[in-house]
Parts: sequence; structure tokens; C-alpha cells
Amino acid sequence: MKRKFIKTIASLAMTAAVFSTATSVSAQTFPDKPIRIVVPFAAGGSSDLLARSVARFMSDGLKVPVIVDNRPGAGGVIAMDAVAHAAPDGYTVLFATNGTHSIGPALYPARKIDPLKDLAPIGLLHTLPNILLVNPGVPAKNVSELIAYAKANPGKLNFASAGNGSASHLFGELFKISAGIDIVHVPYKGGGAAMPDLMAGQVSMMLETIPNAIPHVRSGKLNALAVTSGKRSSAAPEIPTVAESGIPGFDASSWTGLSAPAGTPKAIISILNAETVRIARIPAYLDTLKTMGTDATSSTPEAFDAYTRKDIAKWTAVVKKANVRVE
Repeated sequence: MKRKFIKTIASLAMTAAVFSTATSVSAQTFPDKPIRIVVPFAAGGSSDLLARSVARFMSDGLKVPVIVDNRPGAGGVIAMDAVAHAAPDGYTVLFATNGTHSIGPALYPARKIDPLKDLAPIGLLHTLPNILLVNPGVPAKNVSELIAYAKANPGKLNFASAGNGSASHLFGELFKISAGIDIVHVPYKGGGAAMPDLMAGQVSMMLETIPNAIPHVRSGKLNALAVTSGKRSSAAPEIPTVAESGIPGFDASSWTGLSAPAGTPKAIISILNAETVRIARIPAYLDTLKTMGTDATSSTPEAFDAYTRKDIAKWTAVVKKANVRVE
């Protein structure tokens, strides 16, 4: 019996040694074939364009083709599922967003894919602030004046969003909670549908992405009061943040990153992470992002994991306090 036990232990040790050796060899040769970035949105949108920019520079650095694979639908779950069930070898990664990793879990806590358990963090890539826009008819030239007016006229102001549960909706709810004001949510079927009504004065305000907002601000059709990120955007540095305009600590940014299937070897994760850090310093890449109203960032895998956990907690609290319901 004792001899059989010793043989079993020896067999397990040998198996572990073989697996460790195979992993080491895999990491040493990685990558030696194309890498696929699965994007949870259709081709042509801002997330797709950002992913393609990453793929281009990553391909240059890793010396292998990097292919964008669009898998839209089900709030990002289709793309997440495809990556979670892919081989954990670094050749299939997810273009993660706050929608897939933090807002999604806050809105749908029972969904079948858990980004913290089924996916492994590689690193952050981008932050995308929104601009707090108001119709010129709203008597406020800055955030403090807007808050004062809203408090003096509870329920009179409203804010448009791209739909129930969208980032612009939750950003608006966070602003409402943080400022302690009573403003009414008006959901639209996309930000593009809301913009004409905002310019016409049918709705009072909106938190919209920089590329969609800036042309209307510079034409004088809308007033930009602040950006929602923790720091000013390189695409519109003249616009102050909400945090420096009356609500300290306010940060409601969209973000993107890369995630791999759970179980991907740490050595391979490290190679991919190093590439994201390298890309974030390339001037041509930064110039491309600036035209899209996006800022480059990077992080360690551990910092990305911590950031995601904190973001899930934040948006879960907002969803609960604002009683957000989606169909």
C-alpha cells in the first residue's frame, strides 16, 4: 500500500514537471502564430477602431499577425464566452471594456460569465471620458452653477442617455447622486438619437463621448461644462474635470483593456502585458488616440484586476441606489 502511494506521488510529480516544462517552452516561443483579439462590438464603432489600432502596433512589436474578431451581442457575453472557452495559450484575448467587466456585472449579476473568475487580466489600454454637455438655454456656465440651479429647481432639468443601462445613463446617475440633485433621466436609442433633441432644447443635458460632442461645442450649439474623467483629457485639455469643478473625487470614465482565458500561464500574460506598456508610449499611437478623444494608459495585470473589482463595486452601488432596471 505504501509502495503504491509512493508511486502515485511520483507520477503526480512527473506530470507536474512535464506540465511546467511544456509551459516554459510555450512561453519561450510565444508568439509563433497569429493572435486574435475578440471585440464585443460590431465593426466600425469606436471600440472596434481602438482595437484595430492596438492590433496594428501589437503586430509590429510581436512580429506576428494580430487579427480583430468582432463578436457583438448579448451585452458582450458572446465575446466573453468565446474567449473564456478558448485555449489558455495567449493566442485568443478579449478587448475588455467597462461594459463587459464592470457595468455588465452590476446590471446582470447572474449572467453566466464572470470576468473575475473566467478571464485573466492582462492590462489596461485606454480611458475614454465623456463631456457634460448642456443646452445653451440652461442658465449654467460651470458645474457649480448647474448644481445650484438644479437644487433650486428640483425635477426641472433632465438628462439624455444612449439608453437604459448604457454608460451615459450610469454616468448621469452617478453625477446626480454625487451632486445631490433631482434630475430626470430620458433614455434614447443611442447617443446619436439624443443629440438633436439636446441641441433643440428638448432635453437639458447629456454626458456624451468627446468625438461626438466636440464639434457641437466648438460650433456653439452646446456648452461643455466638464469632462467626467479624473484628469483632463488630452483631446480637450481646455475643459475642466467634474472633480475640479465642484465634486471632488468624481470619475466616470469608460475604459478598455485586454483579458485572456483563465489559466493562461503568467509568463505569457507578462509578454502580452509588456507589449501593452510599450504601445502606450508610441507617439504615432498616441496621435491616433487623440483624434478619437481617447487617452492611452497601461497597468500591471494585478492593477487591472484591482481596478476592475473597484469599478464593479462602484457601479453596483450606483445601480442599486438609482434603482436602474434593464430589460
